[in-house]
Amino acid sequence: MRNSAAQAVYPDTYPETPPRKRTKSALLFYAVLWMVLVAAGVLGAKAYSDHIQRQVAADLERQTASQIAAMQQDYDGRIDKLETGYKASLAQMESKIEALNELLTFTKDNADTKTDNSNKLYTQLAEVKKQLAELKKSLDVLK
Repeated sequence: MRNSAAQAVYPDTYPETPPRKRTKSALLFYAVLWMVLVAAGVLGAKAYSDHIQRQVAADLERQTASQIAAMQQDYDGRIDKLETGYKASLAQMESKIEALNELLTFTKDNADTKTDNSNKLYTQLAEVKKQLAELKKSLDVLK
């Protein structure tokens, strides 16, 4: 009687139960399960990173292609503008050369002893021809 009264007063004094023994098969099962879960996690992370990498590469390729196309259009526009400018400059220089040639011819025909003016015109004509040649070279380089 006394034991039952003591147990009623002190409920945490229960009789001891022997600890459970884990069997080797249960430990092996949990180890294999743990390895499978880790392997699945690693494979899932690898697949996800490969997917993200392909997606980023495709986005980068599209952006690069659009930027290259825009740069090509800009470049072509600038080249066309420069070519038009050079052609206009060449036409203007040619008209100046023609005017100088006519003036030179007129001066030659009317010159008595005034070779000084003729020399100046020849010098100007030579300079204009030199500039024309440089412009043509620049235009050829741009093409």
